[in-house]
Amino acid sequence: MPNRLAHETSPYLLQHADNPVDWWPWTGEAFEEARRRGVPVLLSVGYSSCHWCHVMAHESFEDQATADYLNEHFVSVKVDREERPDVDAVYMEAVQAATGHGGWPMTVFLTPDAEPFYFGTYYPPAPRHGMPSFRQVLEGVQQAWTTRHDEVSEVAGKIVRDLAQREIVRQAAEAPGEQELAQALLGLTREYDPQRGGFGGAPKFPASMVLEFLLRHHARTGAEGALQMAVDTCERMARGGIYDQLGGGFARYSVDRDWIVPHFEKMLYDNALLCRVYAHLWRATGSDLARRVALETADFLVRELRTAEGGFASALDADSDDGTGRHVEGAYYVWTPAQLRDVLGDDAELAARYFGVTEEGTFEHGQSVLQLPQTEGVFDAEKIASVRRRLFDARARRPAPGRDDKIVAAWNGLAVAALAETGAYFGRPDLVEAALGAADLLVRVHLDEHARLARTSKDGRVGPNAGVLEDYGDVAEGFLALASVTGEGVWLDFAGLLLDQVLARFTDPETGALFDTASDAERLIRRPQDPTDNAAPSGWTAAAGALLGYAAHTGSEAHRVAAERALGVVKTLGPRVPRFIGWGLAVAEALLDGPREVAVVGPGPDDERTAALHRTALLGAAPGAVVACGTPDGDEFPLLAGRTLIDGAPAAYVCRGFVCDLPVTDPEALRARLA
Repeated sequence: MPNRLAHETSPYLLQHADNPVDWWPWTGEAFEEARRRGVPVLLSVGYSSCHWCHVMAHESFEDQATADYLNEHFVSVKVDREERPDVDAVYMEAVQAATGHGGWPMTVFLTPDAEPFYFGTYYPPAPRHGMPSFRQVLEGVQQAWTTRHDEVSEVAGKIVRDLAQREIVRQAAEAPGEQELAQALLGLTREYDPQRGGFGGAPKFPASMVLEFLLRHHARTGAEGALQMAVDTCERMARGGIYDQLGGGFARYSVDRDWIVPHFEKMLYDNALLCRVYAHLWRATGSDLARRVALETADFLVRELRTAEGGFASALDADSDDGTGRHVEGAYYVWTPAQLRDVLGDDAELAARYFGVTEEGTFEHGQSVLQLPQTEGVFDAEKIASVRRRLFDARARRPAPGRDDKIVAAWNGLAVAALAETGAYFGRPDLVEAALGAADLLVRVHLDEHARLARTSKDGRVGPNAGVLEDYGDVAEGFLALASVTGEGVWLDFAGLLLDQVLARFTDPETGALFDTASDAERLIRRPQDPTDNAAPSGWTAAAGALLGYAAHTGSEAHRVAAERALGVVKTLGPRVPRFIGWGLAVAEALLDGPREVAVVGPGPDDERTAALHRTALLGAAPGAVVACGTPDGDEFPLLAGRTLIDGAPAAYVCRGFVCDLPVTDPEALRARLA
């Protein structure tokens, strides 16, 4: 019989709807039930494409004896961290403070007042590697609850008080300047891996936001070292196993320093961010590799993650059926020489050399992850294209990884920005149309009549959870990119509605600091507030970037001041931990550059001369530049006000810091103005 999760919109919660555990979603009723019964709460937090979440579910939550014990002694609450990042954040902070590390699945025991008192992550079904079994943990917690209840309550209260006293790092009173950005670059240089690209050791993550900072820093200052780190890292990733050499798109991270073996899950946010990075790298260098990877990643997003409603699904699982009925990590993606021979016949040896497939294998059980290890030698391009096509078609007949179909507003905002820009750069109107489709879904389904965003939807049905700061920041960023690309001012208007919510409900009026949840959101044991960029831009830095872009478009002093105040945290953290504030540093580069405001006016959207100026404006690498395109008498964009044609010809106006250059009518002249 299904439990209470059967009517949820989260695919992760629905995966647990048939567990014998009597799960509750995160609701006040669950805690009232714990209070009524006088039992503690088990909080289990995970997400749909989390490998060890699936393992623990199979070992423990599908086990009848374990479920019986849980149902008798606990109220069990299951949370999808992607639906409730606020709940995840406050309890992850407690886990990390108590144990020194965190991760998912996250296992926390709470009082009926939602105060945590015991923490962990994955627990095995039997003791191993020094870890107690899950059943031993449950029995220990239950015994402590019944025999030392006052002590447990005292511990829980102390933890909550300690969390309340933990301050967000104090932000500076002003945005970072040249000195702080130079210090950040120096810090990144020290952490850079010159042999392999990327930053730090294993596991190695694709540092998309740091790469954006490096590209912007080079564009503003001409620093060749910054550009070289970005170029080399992007090439190493694109040639490695972290990149899907057949279908495009990136896995979550590499388990080794050399980008060979990925953790195979594919996340929407990674691919949206990296698609944009490679498009911007092409814009800066003209690299054929960057162009190919940007387009292949965009095509992956549309082909494999777009839903019937026009949005983009959250993730593809790492695991899939290996053909024997067992779910195995990476089964969909890896190859043996024998499998190559089955598909390619005489071309198998060529494919093995080209993709680095060996008898020993680079993964498990003699299997290899496809890479491009050959940096020398000449391969027949036509033959390689044929090999890739045949392998891709053969792989498509394998059991596919599961897809988490929920639409997360923030990550769809990132996808909108990436697809709009990639489509514009490379003459792919279908990609711009895909961006418009996702943006339309966000407005129709996620945005209510009060301009408040819902965090998620599924199958066109809006989820129950309010949007958090990253939703407002990333969706506004996507809308601003769409406005620049399409010349449709309605997207600027929608961005403004969202950013007004940021000013009213997420900003500390005294300090300008930003909170992850709105002032009227559900009260948790602590109001989450994290400015650091991890897998995706933090809400704080995403909002700062969108506020700055909107201010450049509209001249709004309130939005500009809010962006500058929010960037104070980058002045504090940038020189100290640049890897974890990459998007904040990229936004700071835009602030130092102006950002530039480009207005293109012409007689109409079908005019070729106007289109040439518009495209040139979009291809300008000036950090954070905003582009408005329309007719002289149009009211789509504030930047177009008072702009006229020059001797009847389309013209482009470039302004920065309240100063405007003379208008130009020639794309080459505009390119020079934006250099």
